Order: sequence, then C-alpha cells, then structure tokens
Amino acid sequence: MRIILFIAFVFGSACGVYAQTTSITGAWQFNEDDKTHHLFFMDEMYFHTVSQGNKFIMTRGGSYEIQNDQIKSTILFNSADSSKVGLPMNVNFSVTDNALSLHAPEGRVYFKRIDDGKAPLAGVWRITGRMQEDGKIAPIHQSGTRQTYKMLTGSKFQWVAIDPGKKQFSGTGGGSYTFKDGKYTENIEFFSRDNSRVGASLAFDGKLEDGAWHHSGLSSKGAKIYEVWSRVK
Repeated sequence: MRIILFIAFVFGSACGVYAQTTSITGAWQFNEDDKTHHLFFMDEMYFHTVSQGNKFIMTRGGSYEIQNDQIKSTILFNSADSSKVGLPMNVNFSVTDNALSLHAPEGRVYFKRIDDGKAPLAGVWRITGRMQEDGKIAPIHQSGTRQTYKMLTGSKFQWVAIDPGKKQFSGTGGGSYTFKDGKYTENIEFFSRDNSRVGASLAFDGKLEDGAWHHSGLSSKGAKIYEVWSRVK
C-alpha cells in the first residue's frame, strides 16, 4: 500500500519533468512484493493498473502531453478515488531504453520496459461499429459522456469502460496479446469484474481494413461478436 500511495503522489504532484530520451511510449512494469504495477503509454493517453496475483486492486488513467519538458495530464478515470477525475497532474521522471524512473522527494520507483509500443495494432481504439444479425455493420454512438477505450502497446492490452462526466468507472481488463496471420489472441492478466477470468486466453479473427480494426469471434461469455474499432485521434 505504501508504494501504491507513493506512485499516486508521483502522478498527482505538480512538478517538472526531466527526460533522458523523448519517448515513454509502450508498456512498463514494476513489481512491489506480490503486487504488479502495469503502466501503459500510447497516443497521448496512459493507463496505470495494480494487480495482486489474480486480484484486481485499482486502475486509473487519462490524457497527457509533453510540453516544455513536462508531462501535463488530466485524469479521466480512477477506480480508487473518483474525486480525482478531471484534475490536472504533472509528473517528474527520467527514462532510458529499458527503465522508467518516477521521481518524488521520498525516492524513486523504477519500471522495467516491456515493449516500445510498436506493432500493427498499437494505439488507442474506440468501438465504432457492430455487425447485426442481417450481416450489416451498424455504427455505435455512445450516449452522453460514456467512453470505452482499448489501448494496445507492442505486446500488452487494456480496455476500460468509463464515464468521465459522471466520474464513473465501470470496468477494465488487460494482459498480453499476439496478432499474427489474422489471429488476435488475448491472455488475461487482470480483470476487475471477475478475477476467475485471469489466466484465460481468448482467440479472435482480426484484420486491419481502411484503418479500422475488425474483431470477430466469441466473447468471454461465449456470445458471437463482430466489432469494428477505430483509432482515437
């Protein structure tokens, strides 16, 4: 708990940023005893999740930009403290090819690089279409301020269902993935709604078509799905 609070302080402190390289894009991981911190940066969004074995602890994330040697961020969701949603944040850090160091007066926490965020599906996606029984793809327009995002780095994925306008967090799941020869496979490492799903693998057919990601197969509940996802710009 001490490290979780410490990292919360780091991500919530107003301070400068010092970088040895220009890119923090990709997946990072830090092990705190039996807890695992997953930290993903893609397309000016970040997700930070903590798990303990197959138990989900918390997740949060938002948008960010690097400006004048600072990472300026706004929190879009926080499963542990919804009062943080909408608040701005800055963070001190230094980064090398394989290590991300988060700085605070109490000391530093070092994350190990898992990947550099380079892959055909790497990016932040939102679901924009779903195939109906008649075989036609119907557009999806989420009402109000509800948002569903799926972030993929070079080897990791995480989806979140949130409503920043109401400061609501509905669920998340993530882990590692592979995409090869038209097959997309997820290996679940954390899941907020049902920790019995941790360790499961789900395989789908996948393709990129006109910049959209077509994703079809069976859901975790065994229902047939055909979804179209578009990159968040």
